[in-house]
Amino acid sequence: MSNKPNFFSSFATVVADFSGKPFTFVAALTLVIAWAVSGPFFGYSETWQLVINTTTTIITFLMVFVLQNSQNRDGKAVQAKLDELILTSQAANKFVGIEKLDEGELREMSKTLAAQAECVEEKADEKSAAEAAST
Repeated sequence: MSNKPNFFSSFATVVADFSGKPFTFVAALTLVIAWAVSGPFFGYSETWQLVINTTTTIITFLMVFVLQNSQNRDGKAVQAKLDELILTSQAANKFVGIEKLDEGELREMSKTLAAQAECVEEKADEKSAAEAAST
């Protein structure tokens, strides 16, 4: 892995962090209120409406890519941490990298795990009942 940070990833991190702050929300709300208050001065013209429509559309369009980049990196980091926990524990190593399986394989694995969980639950209930009967 390269230690040199990717420019877009660094940019996306900064923008995502900044966009999640209360100050950013208040600033955006202030701009929208200022735009709404300015309506009478511009006669609620089509140009006046176009300003807010175009601005919000462009910001939303660009933010999709920035936030998706941040979310992808966060997801990969969580997967790497989970894989490390699996590899260093008594868990089955077959779970490392399962996020790369297709939908059918994931569904099958989920059914298998649910069945195993039911068996464990039944054994725990039987053990609890046996302990209660012996006391």
